[in-house]
Formats: sequence, C-alpha cells, structure tokens
Amino acid sequence: MEHFFTIQGEGYYQGNAAYFVRLGGCDVQCPWCDVKESWEVDAHSKFTVEEIVGWVKEAEAKLVVITGGEPSMHDLTPLTAALHAEAIQVNIETAACYPMRGQFDWITISPKRYKLPLSENMLKAHELKMIINHRNDFRFAEEYAAQVSPQCKLYLQPEWEQEEELLPLIIEYVKEHQQWKISLQVHKYMNIP
Repeated sequence: MEHFFTIQGEGYYQGNAAYFVRLGGCDVQCPWCDVKESWEVDAHSKFTVEEIVGWVKEAEAKLVVITGGEPSMHDLTPLTAALHAEAIQVNIETAACYPMRGQFDWITISPKRYKLPLSENMLKAHELKMIINHRNDFRFAEEYAAQVSPQCKLYLQPEWEQEEELLPLIIEYVKEHQQWKISLQVHKYMNIP
C-alpha cells in the first residue's frame, strides 16, 4: 500500500529509524483504524520483492517494519529472506490472525477483538501491544498477556482519538501492574508518518 523511511513511533523500537512497508489487505477492520485505506487488498499496486528491497537499500535503512493492513494475510517468506540476505533486520506488526509465514527478528502482536489472533502465534511474540479503546480492554489485555512467553514485552497503548481520556487510566493501571509499560504514538506528536 505504501512505503516510507521514518522513525518507529511505538513500542520497544520507538525512536529507531525504520523503513515501513505497509501491505494492503485487512479483514480485521477495527472501527478506529487510522489506515482504513489499507483494507482492500486489490486496491493497491503490486511490487516485486526486488523492488521493495531496493527501496530499503536506497534509504540505507538497517531496520524494516512490515505492517498493514494485516501482514499475516501474506506469505512473507520471500521478502524476509531477501531482506535478511542484505543484513537488514525485519520486524513485523500484526494482529496475527493467520499463520505467520516468513522469518522475523521481532514480532509485535496486537490482538484485536474483531478477529482474534491464532493461539499458535502468541508464543512467537517478542512484544504484545494492546490498544486500549475502552475500560474493558484491560481485561482483554490480560487474557493475551497470559498467552505469551515470560520474556515478551508488554505494552498498553491508548487509542489515539481517546488518548486524553484513557491515558490517565493506563498510567494508574501500569502503576498497579508493573509488568506492563506504556506505548504512545510519538510519531503523531512529531507529525511524521
């Protein structure tokens, strides 16, 4: 759908330079999604693995984030192999609702109520990023925190449009449940993609 070199604005890799490859296609379709234009898989141009790797190399990026849409809909094996052949780190951000195909250095799983992740994917997560859109989402977050490995990093992130209302609740929750950290969408504060 789109590609750009920017700064990772969320989670564990926040603040790192990263080349984003946003894939088209998403049947999760969260009502608060900020890239709804990514939902239709056939609405976007197709590119070869070689073209995608070329963009990353031209930017001299050392880190690629594959996102969407929902990237687990696609077989990413050829793309991740080609990026690794160039010594480029490959991270993925996914709702993980399909079998994950490809080799990833860092897997961020962000479960959504609208289409739940496959249980087989949960132990692969290096990072669990739970979007808090409602007070009841803390319970949902804990359900998925119980399914990841003890080494997995746990993040709570307020839904952007409700950040002012939800961030105080998240702060208090993290103070009481210190295994969690807060993730903010700092790229939006910096006005970058």
